[in-house]
Amino acid sequence: MLDLNASFQVIDSHTAGHPTRVILSGIPALPGKSVRERRDHFRDRYDHLRPLLLHEPRGHAAMVGLIPTSSDVADYGAFFISSYIYLNMCGHGTIGYAKTLAASGQLSAESGIERFTLETPAGVVTVGLTWDNSGELAGVRLRNVPSYAAIEGMTITVDGIGAVPVDVAYGGMWYALVNAKDVRLTLEPDSVSQALRLGTEIKALANVALKLRGEGEPSEVESVVFYDETGPNAAVHLVVLASNKFDRSPCGTGTSARLAQLYRKGRLAVGEPYQALNIFGVPFHGRIAETNSDGAVIPEIEGNAHITAFSTIVRERTDPLASGFLCR
Repeated sequence: MLDLNASFQVIDSHTAGHPTRVILSGIPALPGKSVRERRDHFRDRYDHLRPLLLHEPRGHAAMVGLIPTSSDVADYGAFFISSYIYLNMCGHGTIGYAKTLAASGQLSAESGIERFTLETPAGVVTVGLTWDNSGELAGVRLRNVPSYAAIEGMTITVDGIGAVPVDVAYGGMWYALVNAKDVRLTLEPDSVSQALRLGTEIKALANVALKLRGEGEPSEVESVVFYDETGPNAAVHLVVLASNKFDRSPCGTGTSARLAQLYRKGRLAVGEPYQALNIFGVPFHGRIAETNSDGAVIPEIEGNAHITAFSTIVRERTDPLASGFLCR
């Protein structure tokens, strides 16, 4: 008989290749008046569960987890955990959560539900659902938090390349946006190692430059969006999160930041379509739904997720690697 001291019911999915692990049971009760407060309580008291759930041997460096909570202001609440940091917002994870709710029977075409609201640490987002004729969830449309471009044309110097222009924008997370052609990078699966090296260097250089500016928000970026434009309103995206971690999807919050960047440059109008492809050719479809009184854009990102596993994660009492490990 197995001697277990922890177990967690989870549903795994991928959104355009990037994983979302929704943890349905095994998390202690989390007090707080908001999702952000409950997230902070988890971070302060139960962060040891994060590597157990996400790191090897039960996960990997790119695994993203979603912990559902109650909400006083939305239909659902959830916060996002990753192998390194806590995410205030996660677009691919929200799409994965919608798929999980459908796969577990909490949402269905028969219920007539076409949208729901979700409270995240970044704010309340709206999630639209498209059902096909057979009752399957055919698409998920995320109306994200207000997004905006903060800095245009910041210059950093990259070894072996020279001066590189960087824009900084917010889409629920802070991003440095870099044209892949400016760093002689081809966005394809065989170039991921090169992208990870360049992205890690650019992220560090951008954060030094931001601290030297000392002009308020943002004080740092969390990731780098490399984009390679394939048309007026289309591009391939590769998002570097850390030295050994990239977003397999086109990235929902990164695409939101890209929409804000294009709007600021006058290259994308409200309502115009934008297509973001990942390096495998799987698209997110985006548009600016509206702008608010502060001049921020309200992005809509549409994609879909697919279930990969219904499982129980366990921890044996005698496991020498019970807490998980992560190699960088």
